[in-house]
Amino acid sequence: MPTQTSRASHNLPRFEDAEPLGSQDAEFARDIKAVLEKHGNLDRFGLVLLHDHFSVGGDEVLVETNDPQARTLHVEVEKKGETKHAQPSQWRFVADSEETPTAQSDRTPYEVMMLCLTLACEDR
Repeated sequence: MPTQTSRASHNLPRFEDAEPLGSQDAEFARDIKAVLEKHGNLDRFGLVLLHDHFSVGGDEVLVETNDPQARTLHVEVEKKGETKHAQPSQWRFVADSEETPTAQSDRTPYEVMMLCLTLACEDR
């Protein structure tokens, strides 16, 4: 049975086809940097290459765990309502028509793409 695709993975290119940041993006990168500096977020946020490796259902979220001792990252798909991971680490901007209501405001211009949690040594 096919998995329902969420907006987080809808219309994203496969990694192999995604165009990385390049010299043609210098002005764009300067504009983003200026906005981050203006709001004091230069050391808080950056850029990621949006891409898709596989579909993620509307009721699912990517979850990243990391092990600082082993210096490894692991990403898997979990059901949104069942995950114990609560720290968002990646967001995607959405078109005005896709904004969704949240507890913080009437509408947000982004959606959470990934959650993160550090593994404790005993969890390994």
